[in-house]
Amino acid sequence: MKVNLGTMELEILGMNFGCVLSALSDAKIPEKECLLPLVSKLLGYCIVAASTTVKLPQILKILKHGSVRGLSVASFELEVIGYTIALAYCIHKGLPFSAYGELAFLLIQAIILIAIIYYYSPPMGSKTWMKALVYCGLAPTVLAGKIDPGLFEILYASQHAIFFCARVPQIWKNFTNKSTGELSFLTCFMNFAGSLVRVFTSIQEKTPLSVLMGSAIGIATNGTILSQIVMYQKPVPKKEKKED
Repeated sequence: MKVNLGTMELEILGMNFGCVLSALSDAKIPEKECLLPLVSKLLGYCIVAASTTVKLPQILKILKHGSVRGLSVASFELEVIGYTIALAYCIHKGLPFSAYGELAFLLIQAIILIAIIYYYSPPMGSKTWMKALVYCGLAPTVLAGKIDPGLFEILYASQHAIFFCARVPQIWKNFTNKSTGELSFLTCFMNFAGSLVRVFTSIQEKTPLSVLMGSAIGIATNGTILSQIVMYQKPVPKKEKKED
């Protein structure tokens, strides 16, 4: 926290409230150049805060029903890989925490979620164990940034395709089943809303174009799944009135 009364500056967590307070004290509307960066920072931290529980509805729904009916295991596996690469890249680039902080919480929840899906799925074969071991072996190296910079750029470029491919199996499964099974509407809505807001914050934070593209892909794919949940939702049967 930085405070400078002489120039009316008040900075908290990288957010400068000084110009806004100065304008309000003079009964004026804050300039766009002053207001938009502050709104972007606030929205960024709101996304980070909301991300701590974004997958909780999905986790609770699976635990409540004891079923992973209609869920694509491949989608959730690819999601873990995508979050790992995206988080590692943002850390490596030294971006402000408000620009990527949600990725850390999403990764933790995604790992917990895939573990629960494995638990309620048919007995795990050797391939599943092998995939888990390979991830546990490589993830720390990637997150620490201890790989060739050129390879890092390639990995990050590929993570957009990974996130896209992570959604496609689930979208296709929903379409063929004409049902979304145990997918949580709240989790999908929060994913969609987060991607929508992140486009705005990415523009304001002047993040790399590749980061902005990832959010745009998130809007398209999460929006599709969200619309499928609404479309394939079974109507609640009406209770018949008893005849006298």
